Amino acid sequence: MKPSNDLSGLIKYLSRAEWHDRLEDVMGDHFAPIMTAFDIEYEEIGEILGEHWDRTLWGCAFEDFLTQSFDPDGINIVDDYIKRRGWNEKVQSKAYMKALSTSVMSLYEASEIVPGQSMTLRDMVRGGEPLLVHEHSATQSLKKWDRIAARVVPMNGKHILAGGVLPFTLEGTTLFQKGFDDLYRQSRDEGIHADRDVLLADAASLFTNVWLFDTLPKAMGLIAPMVYNSDGDELVFHSVRFPLATGVTQKAIGAQLDTVKALHRESATFWNWLGTKPTKRKDKKADGVAFNSTMEDGTIALGNLVRAPLTEIQTIDQMRADHEGNDAPRSVVPPEIATKLVHEMLDKSYRETLDQPVGMLGDITPRAASKSANGRVKLVEWLKYIENRSAQQPDDTDPMATYDYSWLWRELGVENERR
Repeated sequence: MKPSNDLSGLIKYLSRAEWHDRLEDVMGDHFAPIMTAFDIEYEEIGEILGEHWDRTLWGCAFEDFLTQSFDPDGINIVDDYIKRRGWNEKVQSKAYMKALSTSVMSLYEASEIVPGQSMTLRDMVRGGEPLLVHEHSATQSLKKWDRIAARVVPMNGKHILAGGVLPFTLEGTTLFQKGFDDLYRQSRDEGIHADRDVLLADAASLFTNVWLFDTLPKAMGLIAPMVYNSDGDELVFHSVRFPLATGVTQKAIGAQLDTVKALHRESATFWNWLGTKPTKRKDKKADGVAFNSTMEDGTIALGNLVRAPLTEIQTIDQMRADHEGNDAPRSVVPPEIATKLVHEMLDKSYRETLDQPVGMLGDITPRAASKSANGRVKLVEWLKYIENRSAQQPDDTDPMATYDYSWLWRELGVENERR
C-alpha cells in the first residue's frame, strides 16, 4: 500500500520530454554554481557526499520544480499530472502534491524536540509564531537550536516536513541570511515590493547553493571544520612543562607552592594547586603567549626551582591524528559522579563568564549585553549557540548534553526568548 506522501507516479511522469527538459533547467539553478566553482560534474557531488545527501539534494531541487509554472500558459507539473493521471492516485497523495506545489522552503530553528514524534520550528526568515511540526525521522537526530532548511507542509490539520531537509551550520546560516538580505534589497532597489514568501519561492536554489558551498569543501578536505570557544576564537591546545632544576625534588616544589597565598592545594593526596579568580582580564597580545613562574602580582611561585618551560602547541587536527586508531579510555568515575562534577564545573565556569567580555557579544559581558535591545538579540544568539554546541554529543547521556542552561537565561532576564 502506497503511503499518503508517495510521489513515485509523479516522478515517473518526468520522463515526458516537456517536463524532463524543464527539470534540467531547475537542476542547473541548484547545482551549476557549485559545479562551476569546483570544476566537477553533477554525479561527483553524490560521490563526495554519499548516497543520502545525493538523494536529499535531488529532492530539494525536485520539490522546487513542483512549485514552478512554465510558459506559454503558466502550466505546473502537479496540475498537469493530476489532470491526466490523478485517477490513479489516492486523495491524500493528491492533497500532498498540491500542498507541495504551493510550498516555500525557509530556514527554521528547532526546539522542543520529541524524538520520533514532533518538534517546534521557528521561521528565521519570515518570523511569526513557532509551528508544531509532526516528524519522525528528523527528530531522531536534531538537537535543540539546530537550524534546517525545509518545506513545512499542512496535511490533515497538522504540519509535516517535505522530504528535502538540509541542516545548516552557524556559518551556513550567516551566509544564507546575507544572500537573502542582498536579494531583498535588490528587489526593493528595482521597485519590486515583493513580500518574503514570494522572494523565498524564487530563492529556493539559494538554500542548495549555500549548503553546498558550506559543506562540499569540508567533505573534499579543502577546508577543515573549525572549533571555537565561546569568544569565537579557534581552539588550540597548549601543554607547558617546567623541568625541575638540578637537585630539586617534588617535595620542595610542593613546599614552595604552599607558601603562595593566591594558591591552595586541592587535597593532601592530590598534587594539584588552584588559583583564585583573576581581578582583571588580560588583553590579548599580538606577539604570542609568554610563560613564567611568577604570579600576576609579581609573587615568586617557583623561581629558580625550575628551568625554562617546554611548550607544545597542538591544533585540533594534530590531536586527532595523534589519537587516530586509539580506543577512547574508559572512565573509572561512575556516570552519576561524572555528571555531577561536570555540571558543577560548568556552573562555576558560566557564572564567571557572566562578568567577562565575550567575542560574540561585541567584547562586552553577558550582563552588559542584557541591558540593551540590540545586546539582548546578540545575547539570545550566544546562549543558543553554547547550548546547541553542548548538545552535539554522540551520547545523549553525556554530562555536556544533559546540562541545563535554563538558569543562565533566567539570570540574564531573557528566559521568554528561549523558544
